[in-house]
Amino acid sequence: VQLVESGGGLVQAGGSLRLSCAAAGSPFTMDSMTWYRQNTGKEAELVAAISSDGHTHYANSVKGRFTISRDDAKITLYLQMNNLKPEDTAMYYCAALEGYWGRGTQVTVSS
Repeated sequence: VQLVESGGGLVQAGGSLRLSCAAAGSPFTMDSMTWYRQNTGKEAELVAAISSDGHTHYANSVKGRFTISRDDAKITLYLQMNNLKPEDTAMYYCAALEGYWGRGTQVTVSS
């Protein structure tokens, strides 16, 4: 199974981005899924998670600005990011409960 993130880029503070994470390869049914972010030299930080039945959890730093969602039919995970701040700059990764990780997509927010 491969998880492939997309949707990152460079945006000004206050802007929005929508990240996607698509699963490909072997047959895969999404269970709980998580978005992490990491900057060089720092530990990965949990950003948002969603369970198989749709329950969500967010880091305090993104509550009210980010929304995690999923489309099980498309085997795709999303992260809508609004009112972005420079401190949101990081490589964003999606991860599956089974231990699969994507390669990440870079988000850079300029001030």
